[in-house]
Amino acid sequence: MLIALWGFGAERTLRLVAEALRRLGAPTRLIDQADVLETTVLLDVDAGVRGSVRTRGQTIELESITALYQRPYDSRLLPTVAEVGEPGWQHAVAVDDALASWSELTPVLVVNRLGAMTSNSSKPYQLRQIARFGFSVPETLVTTDPRDAREFWERHGAVVYKSVSGVRSRVARLHQGDHARLEDVASCPTQFQVYIAGRDHRVHVVDTDVFASAVDCEADDYRYAGDLPLEIRSCDLPRDVEDRCRQLAGALDLPVAGIDLRLGHDGTWYCFEVNPSPAFALYQEATGQPIGDAIARFLTMGASLHGASG
Repeated sequence: MLIALWGFGAERTLRLVAEALRRLGAPTRLIDQADVLETTVLLDVDAGVRGSVRTRGQTIELESITALYQRPYDSRLLPTVAEVGEPGWQHAVAVDDALASWSELTPVLVVNRLGAMTSNSSKPYQLRQIARFGFSVPETLVTTDPRDAREFWERHGAVVYKSVSGVRSRVARLHQGDHARLEDVASCPTQFQVYIAGRDHRVHVVDTDVFASAVDCEADDYRYAGDLPLEIRSCDLPRDVEDRCRQLAGALDLPVAGIDLRLGHDGTWYCFEVNPSPAFALYQEATGQPIGDAIARFLTMGASLHGASG
């Protein structure tokens, strides 16, 4: 058994999984993106995929890996990487591309595969998938027409806006001073949604385990609460809502998922999106929920199955 971790070793979420794996006594190897300029990946693809990763002081044979937990970032954005087109930039691109290709082709357990994560690259597409599982979805408009945006705002009164892509963006309510800024949507497709008053919930699904957190904060987007009070606490979900979360994550082929819900004041459960690579550290540290331990157990279970079959 050998479990590989790919991402930034200093990142809290990756570190929590690594620590949980160590407590389980599971052999692990870290492919740290901080060392991308000192990393070389060799791939040989024919009937299968073989190769190795050489990085600071270690060589990892890819055939020896029995499970992978990945939270890769774009290595090209590292301050240590040279300008576009320079040798260091080209090297970082080659390393990222090779590891991404291997993670898609390997038959071992991967949490989560990059191909499955693409469901979050288009929020309108993902909203259609969410609605299939019985969650309510706020009325939504995606547009590059300022007139359509104004009409949607005037019709509904309270409206929030966000990016339509998978790139993390800040959710904010439209205010009176935003009228002139609506012209900007002509050059940037923007998603507008009816504002739903209620309590936020973040649900982490790990295989069949469900960890729910209730969030109280007055900010439009509690991830950017600033000086506003923020309270996150563990909670129980109604059984049918919990089951829907499992089914939704499974349908999106995401063994680990972070699902954003809001319980409206009218008792309706709304779902906003499914994060395919959730940074769960904030919630684990606030509630004590063993999310990292659940991921570690799932990786070791998958690794054992692969080892037995291999």
